[in-house]
Amino acid sequence: MGKVISICGRICSGKSTYARELASREGGIILSVDEIMLDIFGQHAGELHDEYAKRIKEYFLEKALLILPFCDVILDWGFPSKSERESCRMFFSSRGIKYELHYIDTPEKIRQIDIEKRNREILENRKKDYYIDENIKNKCEGTFEAPDFGEIDVLYKRKT
Repeated sequence: MGKVISICGRICSGKSTYARELASREGGIILSVDEIMLDIFGQHAGELHDEYAKRIKEYFLEKALLILPFCDVILDWGFPSKSERESCRMFFSSRGIKYELHYIDTPEKIRQIDIEKRNREILENRKKDYYIDENIKNKCEGTFEAPDFGEIDVLYKRKT
């Protein structure tokens, strides 16, 4: 039986890159909300974005149960709130499934450089990802609750 790894971090902290590296190094399937949202809705899901993302997360929880007998599952959807992290941990631990929260701690200066690089690559059609304007950045920053040390199983302090 595989384990579940939830990737937590602020916007543009390197969560998806970390998830891909983890999957490559240790195996596992990544379930990414952003990937599905972008494939289906592109940049603009509009005011229903949060509702659609919530439904995808619920769907992924059930799909993870089907995948776990074969390999690890890496949940790449940021886990910005303590309640979301606790709910996910309880969903799996109540079923006897090993669960880890990996927190990506990235300094603001590096995240800002990454936002600028990401936006440039999107505009040049070299990357498929969300364009991060000030409104999106402020919304994400305003709703993010950093995990306390009791929640974190693996801390990755990003330096570059």
